[in-house]
Amino acid sequence: MAIIISQNGKNAKRVDPSSFGMEDSLQQYIYDNPESVPVYEISEDIRLLILAREFPTNSGPIDALGVDQEGTIYVIETKLYKNPDKRLVVAQALDYGASMWRHATDFDDFTNLLETKVQQQFGMSLLEKLSEFFDLEEAGATELLQSTRNNLDAGRFKFVVLMDNLEKRLKDLIVYINQNSQFDVYAVELEYYTHDKYEIIIPKLYGAEVKKDVTSARASGQRKQWDKNSFFEEIENKLGSAEKSAVTKLFEWAEQNAESVAYGTGAQTGSFIPRFPNISQYAFIVAYSDGRIRIQFWGYDENTLQHLFDSLKKYLTDKAIVNQLKEACDKQTHKDLPPQTVAKEADNLIKALDEFTANY
Repeated sequence: MAIIISQNGKNAKRVDPSSFGMEDSLQQYIYDNPESVPVYEISEDIRLLILAREFPTNSGPIDALGVDQEGTIYVIETKLYKNPDKRLVVAQALDYGASMWRHATDFDDFTNLLETKVQQQFGMSLLEKLSEFFDLEEAGATELLQSTRNNLDAGRFKFVVLMDNLEKRLKDLIVYINQNSQFDVYAVELEYYTHDKYEIIIPKLYGAEVKKDVTSARASGQRKQWDKNSFFEEIENKLGSAEKSAVTKLFEWAEQNAESVAYGTGAQTGSFIPRFPNISQYAFIVAYSDGRIRIQFWGYDENTLQHLFDSLKKYLTDKAIVNQLKEACDKQTHKDLPPQTVAKEADNLIKALDEFTANY
């Protein structure tokens, strides 16, 4: 289909469709211009951030991996029309999703891969990019990452097949899948035109029009605002006595030492965040109602980061955890301490935090 371009109603010119030429060009375009993937037709308030190209999985690299403000993960595969049997791209996307879900037992590995990609592309940490793109406070970005974790654990993904031209069989396949499964699979057809120095993209989304009876990932991932009462009700119901005691000790330390204690908005997991604005606007520790503790090494100058790590190294007895914290510090990312480690190291962790905060 050609389009007509004019200026002030005159000098109309016909512009015929162009071609991306190579799939790499198509991948780079959507990476640089996530608005070209019209997820706003799924829900008008969705914004999509493309975090990585060629994201590695055991089934091969995903062309593009994205996330929206609810922590929904988007697996995006690009194919040009000239490639054989376009329907195989749907199976390929689902295979990538299965591989991510099957090997999602260590969320730190997943986020460390993302961290490397984001640092390379944007020159900032993953949490900083989430904060910037979605206009979130630091606590909001942390909770968004927690929602991403929940979706990864549950294998809740949205699959997007993006092509320069969609054949009818592929459209029919996507409608059939969405009507008869719990998957969310969409196809995007990009019409591409060039005129002078301008590029014109007309995206068309297929699959969003299907109304499914199953509960959508978005509905199941709705956030809630936690507070002290709901947080402690959650740990009372979910944690063993040792883990509950450890989290309670850390909360009491936070109440006594932090300027304030904020609460997260996770859909399934509560959190509290001690605030030390005299050190930084960013939190260095977040405690979750599933017994985890997150140590965050970003948003600080190098001396502060080193002081934080040195304090932890001095008191923590688990050398494997200390080595993992060192790696997280060097990469200016985060490390989650599992509930059993928190239960074992709670008193030592509090000593380390006391030493770290004493000089500020």
